[in-house]
Amino acid sequence: MKKGTKCAICILMSFITAVIVVAEPVRAATISDIQKQKEDVKNQQKETKKQLNSANSQVGNITGAQDNLGEEIEDIDQQLVDLLTDIKLIDDSIEKTKEQIDETQKKYDAAVEQQKSQYNEMKVRVRYMYEQGNKSYVEILMSSYGMQDALNKADYVSKLYSYDRTKLAEYEATVKQVADLKESLEEQQSELEASKSEKEDEQKYLDGVEKEKQSQYDDYDVQLAKAKQAAAAYSEQLKQQTDQISQLQAAEDKAKAEEEAKKKAEEEAKKKAEEAKNNTGSSNNSNNSSNNASEDVQARRSSASSSVSGSGSGADIAKYACNFIGNPYVPGGTSLTNGADCSGFVQAVYSHFGYSLPRNSFSQSQVGEAVSYDQAQAGDVIYYGGHVAIYLGNGMIVHASTQKTGIKTSVATYRPIITIRHIAH
Repeated sequence: MKKGTKCAICILMSFITAVIVVAEPVRAATISDIQKQKEDVKNQQKETKKQLNSANSQVGNITGAQDNLGEEIEDIDQQLVDLLTDIKLIDDSIEKTKEQIDETQKKYDAAVEQQKSQYNEMKVRVRYMYEQGNKSYVEILMSSYGMQDALNKADYVSKLYSYDRTKLAEYEATVKQVADLKESLEEQQSELEASKSEKEDEQKYLDGVEKEKQSQYDDYDVQLAKAKQAAAAYSEQLKQQTDQISQLQAAEDKAKAEEEAKKKAEEEAKKKAEEAKNNTGSSNNSNNSSNNASEDVQARRSSASSSVSGSGSGADIAKYACNFIGNPYVPGGTSLTNGADCSGFVQAVYSHFGYSLPRNSFSQSQVGEAVSYDQAQAGDVIYYGGHVAIYLGNGMIVHASTQKTGIKTSVATYRPIITIRHIAH
């Protein structure tokens, strides 16, 4: 099993283990129990983020290695194309050389035949002289009828001898020249065929290398798919953990509100009893005091209930929004995990706390109460003109910035501020 595959499997196994842990439901318990559960989930979330970063890093490493390997394969392909071109040129040269050899062979054969013909003619003349009694050139001359006849015969014999020798020398030179040319061409052909053989061996080697690298490239596809699967799983796990933290936070807020309302009701009841004791002489005042105390307790209970049902404070909204830093920017998107644009991000965050905001940034700039920058609180919506963000406090914002940077934090004044809206109760 290859190293990359082992890593992908390890990532998946870690995810399975983490899912088992995060699947624990929110239990009805005391505030301290809820806080402990919340802290445990936050610790799990930190670990999940580390694992997600590791998985994303693995995706990046595999992608980079695969890209480099792809470039190597392309380079080998080019080398193979060049080799095939060279082999074609060598084949053309071999074919041309063979044609030259064939033509030279014809010339050689013709020269040899001419040499044989001249030689045979000489043999005929020699045989004729022998058959005539082996007469010498002197006898031929002596048999002449006169001086002029003798001179003519002597000149004829001399020219005939010279002609025979010259022609034989010419034909022998031609035969040697043609033979040398043929030998040179055959040597050239041998060299070309050797070069072709070397090119073909190199082609076989590169074919093998390319096949091996292509196999590695395909294996990277498998590794990459597993790494991406693990990264997606960790992202889903983070979402589950975030939802669980939100549930625990809501349960904690509700428990605190109920406890506070109970304390206030007890204090009011105690106060009412003391007032009744101190004002025993005036039943009407006592009744009025009792009614007022009852109304006050009821109002406080109603206020507490409104705070809980309002789904958290601006600080809670700002804190929750930070859980999605690093997630992608997607035009028209409204998903906190899979991607959102600026107004989709603000809408989705506020929706988690029960607030129904408009979809576009301009309409969001009309919601709530306008406040100055000095009055801005965590959770407020800042409108820049075509872009919105959530104020974190201390001069910082969180927003779905661009497709390149995704959801990130920035300085609140990085662009001119049009308006700041206070929405959370």
